[in-house]
Amino acid sequence: MTSPRQAEPRWKSSPHCNNGSCVEVAALPGAQIGVRDNKQADGPVLRFSAQEWHEFVIRVKRD
Repeated sequence: MTSPRQAEPRWKSSPHCNNGSCVEVAALPGAQIGVRDNKQADGPVLRFSAQEWHEFVIRVKRD
């Protein structure tokens, strides 16, 4: 029996990103959030739990 293929993450960047030096964010398997450099699509991905990402976004918006 074969396992179904997992869908590729749908990477998104800010609509304000217009100079090519941006990060992209995607939902990953295991309820994780991935962040990567858009210039290095095959490069490293930082992984955060949903709670860690939520707290980060709240702090960015607050400050």
